[in-house]
Amino acid sequence: MPIKQPFQKPQSPLFGSGPTKKFPDWTWGHLDNALLGRSHRSVEGNKRLQEVTDLTRTILEVPESYQIAIMAGSATGAIEAALWTLLGSRGVDVFAWDVFGKLWVTDVVQQLAIQDRRIFEADFGELPDLSQYNPQRDVVFTWNGTSAGVCVPNLDWIPENREGLSICDATSSAFTLPLEWNKLDVTAFSWQKGLGSEAAHGMLVLSPRALDQLQHYTPSWPIPRLFRLTKGKQLIDGIFIGKTINTPSMLCAEDYLAALSWAKEIGGQKALTTRTLSNFKVLDVWLDNHPHLEYLATDKATTSPISVCFKLKESTVSKAQQAEIIQKICLQLAELGVALEIKNHYLAPASFRIWCGPTVEAEDLERLTPWIDWALSYFV
Repeated sequence: MPIKQPFQKPQSPLFGSGPTKKFPDWTWGHLDNALLGRSHRSVEGNKRLQEVTDLTRTILEVPESYQIAIMAGSATGAIEAALWTLLGSRGVDVFAWDVFGKLWVTDVVQQLAIQDRRIFEADFGELPDLSQYNPQRDVVFTWNGTSAGVCVPNLDWIPENREGLSICDATSSAFTLPLEWNKLDVTAFSWQKGLGSEAAHGMLVLSPRALDQLQHYTPSWPIPRLFRLTKGKQLIDGIFIGKTINTPSMLCAEDYLAALSWAKEIGGQKALTTRTLSNFKVLDVWLDNHPHLEYLATDKATTSPISVCFKLKESTVSKAQQAEIIQKICLQLAELGVALEIKNHYLAPASFRIWCGPTVEAEDLERLTPWIDWALSYFV
């Protein structure tokens, strides 16, 4: 039976999982100092890009011994650069449970055709048994499955004295949760996720072990120019001091710098995590024992607090009807200016997905949930 329509709408309807909402109080004025019409190789351009990597290191608390590079092609380009340049010297274990994690399986199996491979896949909402990882081998995994609503609860399964490299797609966990750098050799993420900056660029963070392998191992396959981090088995040092492989957008760089500055002003990684978990708590309290909705994740311990995915209970609506109802609710809330892009990825099971990263306001989430209940009341 329909319930009364809520009165207050969220101040911002932006709950999509990428590009995500800009940080609070963002304005076009934050882009006034962008070096438009200037070369990224100029003294000023190179200095600005170095600021990008320096501030990234500060906010994410990246150890000084790790190197940071700006890559083309968002997190996808950063991860593929790592896979193409670092895999092949030993066996590899790949753990996948969401849309993008399964793309890395395709790279390993079909593109690079690595013979000594073990693939551990799980359905949406579930996590593979990570204890199967062999530390003598390389490992590729996604920290937070954005479309699966499942997040790795910790990295206890990766030993510090491993022989292989750990390669992590951290695109929706960077800036939302603390990253355990001692367990990570290769970490990739994009500008448009955690801090809601403009898209197109990714970051690649390499540990001393990964840097050493780059200089002592040459894959058997040709490496595309956009992925090359070495020349003659020597690191291309400029890549790690703001001199990118290809031409970056200085407009995007300025936007990312503004977001990083905001993150620093509010207290860095600790404050970002606090905001994320506070946002998640709003949805968690609402979803807990909800009569018609449940998490896509099957285990509360692995439920993502970042990209919260939930679905209709089959006891409420048959599985055959769920996609149509969710589509109608999402379209209705978008038309009313309440919430945009809260329908999950088209390859995921029929479900909602709400971003709870640090740029979202908890008050907006509190205002959103009654609207979902209202829209849902016409169907249940």
